Amino acid sequence: MRHLLIFILMLAAAWTANAQQNITFREGNVVSPEVNPDHSVTFRLNAPKAKTVKVIGDWKVADGTGVMKKGADGIWSYTTPTLESEMYTYRFDIDGVVTIDPTNVFTKRDVGNVFSTFFVNGGNADYYQVRDVPHGTLRTQWYHSEETGTDRRLLVYTPPFYEKSDRAYPVLYLLHGSGGDENAWLELGNINRILDNLIAEGKAQPMIVVMPNGNITKQAAPGETAENLAYKPLMTNDIEDSYKNGRYELAFPEIVNYIDASFRTLPDKAHRSVAGLSMGGMNTLFISANYPAMFDYIGLFSAGINFNGINMDVPAYRQMDDKLSALKEAGYKLYWMGCGHADGFFPYNKEHAERLDRLGMKYTFHESEHGHVWSNWRQYALLFIPQLFK
Repeated sequence: MRHLLIFILMLAAAWTANAQQNITFREGNVVSPEVNPDHSVTFRLNAPKAKTVKVIGDWKVADGTGVMKKGADGIWSYTTPTLESEMYTYRFDIDGVVTIDPTNVFTKRDVGNVFSTFFVNGGNADYYQVRDVPHGTLRTQWYHSEETGTDRRLLVYTPPFYEKSDRAYPVLYLLHGSGGDENAWLELGNINRILDNLIAEGKAQPMIVVMPNGNITKQAAPGETAENLAYKPLMTNDIEDSYKNGRYELAFPEIVNYIDASFRTLPDKAHRSVAGLSMGGMNTLFISANYPAMFDYIGLFSAGINFNGINMDVPAYRQMDDKLSALKEAGYKLYWMGCGHADGFFPYNKEHAERLDRLGMKYTFHESEHGHVWSNWRQYALLFIPQLFK
């Protein structure tokens, strides 16, 4: 009996040692980031041997860079000026080595990089966080693409109570930018939280939201394909094979047909919307133009529509005036464009607006601050989604 008890204690000790492997997360009492009452934010880092430390973020003030000062205790700190309500990403530069904040558990991946994150409340960011409201459901779905000859992955948000009813719903197809994937609008756009909160406030119709992978050469996001650890982010690799060739736009009905067959949708033009950011905005332009009977609500968010160097004679892109005229003739309820003044694509979006003017097409153009950044695209979602399916 004594030997059995010793054996059991040894097993328990071994299990405890294994269970404790990754619990040492925080470094003492260091708090970082700390959002202060005036909406400034203080960052801290315990790095007594470092020579220089900077914090690099995506806020506008000082181009998002702050030089940290070292205290006598070896802890570096920096406090920003007051920041507007948003979700922010940042990293530390420690003697030239860029890394996430070791005391902040909240991180997001953008293309091939990982950033620490935080929220400043009191405005838009209130919609980007979880509230005590009814929540929708997120599903990972695979559909077969005849265009690529492969199965491809997409994410689907169904609104609260979808599972408890037999109601059919309108559908928003929401497209990511170049280098992104089907996870981008979820992880960086917080789109499920935006929908939950807008629906709960009665500001948006309950709807299904479909987030496909817009990279025609990739089946899915990193780690979700047979490539496994051999996956290379498209932004720095074969982006040209995946973007600006028209294949994705022409194959888009595959996705619509799959969703209509798999979910309780209202399968008509009046109950469909397509919108996207950057590359996804360009996709949206051509999808809606090539299939004028498919979508009544169209949204271009900082659309990547610089056509210099693009072969405009491929089937998806040719005869655009004629295709846009056909869209006008078919009719639509909303053609919405948004772009920031500091965005490199701003002139091209204005050119597209002038083209719509020339063709006599009605549209809304929202000019905002900032550049080609997620703070704009989340804001555009807040502005665009409440106008859908009215």
